[in-house]
Amino acid sequence: MPKIYLSPSTQDGNLYVNDKNEEYWMNLIADAMEPYLLASGIEFVRNDPQKTVVDSIAQSNLSHYGMHVAIHSNASPEEMAGLLQGSDIYYRPGSSQNAILSQRFANIVAEELKKIYPIPQRVKARPTDTLAEVLPTNTPAVLTEVAYHDNLPAAQWIQPNITPIEERVVPPPPTSFC
Repeated sequence: MPKIYLSPSTQDGNLYVNDKNEEYWMNLIADAMEPYLLASGIEFVRNDPQKTVVDSIAQSNLSHYGMHVAIHSNASPEEMAGLLQGSDIYYRPGSSQNAILSQRFANIVAEELKKIYPIPQRVKARPTDTLAEVLPTNTPAVLTEVAYHDNLPAAQWIQPNITPIEERVVPPPPTSFC
């Protein structure tokens, strides 16, 4: 049976341009995922939103998961605040088995999000050599930046689309992810 580590953002200081913060909205997505995952036969362990990203990585590394799935929303650099749009799904680069599975899963999530994101050409799977929740995990990992929370149309898109987003951020994985 597939087993994932579900890690919605713990960043309550990342304020949305219109209402609340990143931790709040990404945890709503994770809350909505739980019954979907259970109905799909996917076991999961979820991070504690009161802890830090370092704690989430440490907890994830205590066990073996088919995938570490981090869910965040993005912010533009200060000089471009409110201007950027899109969804980025980050994966571990390289040729290791974890990197290959990470990239494969990121591509699946990107294709799924393109089906619902208002500007599908701005949904991309991207390698990262800097993001903490992707690189130091013991299992394959992806970090989905659902949309830009400093962009009003993007923030307004996330809020009423919790269910469609959750269904695409963790689509039922192929057995190779187990």
